[in-house]
Amino acid sequence: MNSDGFIPLDWSELSQEEMFDQADKLYASMKKRRTTRHFSTKPVARELIECAIMCGSTAPSGAHLQPWTFVAISNQEIKQKMRIAAEEEERKTYEQRMPEVWRELLEPLGTDAVKEHMTDAPWIVVLFRQSKRIRENGESAPTYYSTESCGIAAGMFIHAIHNMGLVTLTHTPSPMGFLRDILGRPNHEHAMLVMPVGYPAKGASIPNLERKPIEGVSLFFE
Repeated sequence: MNSDGFIPLDWSELSQEEMFDQADKLYASMKKRRTTRHFSTKPVARELIECAIMCGSTAPSGAHLQPWTFVAISNQEIKQKMRIAAEEEERKTYEQRMPEVWRELLEPLGTDAVKEHMTDAPWIVVLFRQSKRIRENGESAPTYYSTESCGIAAGMFIHAIHNMGLVTLTHTPSPMGFLRDILGRPNHEHAMLVMPVGYPAKGASIPNLERKPIEGVSLFFE
């Protein structure tokens, strides 16, 4: 393999004991990760949001195109516009678009068309997927595996938020074209997730849910 443009992999082997210790500690932390819809208005430093975005941006991506744009909003006027537009779409979804099979799954979660988290949380981070890129000659060309790449980046962003002691929510108002309009994004960017970020509100509650055991989410061939 031609070594031009390559650098050595920065990696050190851990002992089995260290590997199990780190794996157990990470799982113990991530088991505590929960989604909440109740946010405090307590401020969060921009630098923490920047760090979480950069953690998300370490995600692998198709052809290393990094086809994502994280748009972070703390401006209350913009958040209010987003909430009004989101609630309008959500009311249509709950009243007209949502099939019964979907509604029955949401009922235990207590969701509705009211999205106070969009104005309560100090930050709203919208993840946009880029379906096109600009080549060196100025022409546009498609990106590759952008949905998968952005999904991984979102997961790593969420992990970073939890790891720093904050909470977030994955909100997907549908359709989400209004976000492109309000935030002035180009037509080749498509909103995937709205993620309020902040501290949980005092007395915040979450549904009493159980996660599937290892047998319910995996299959091993040995």
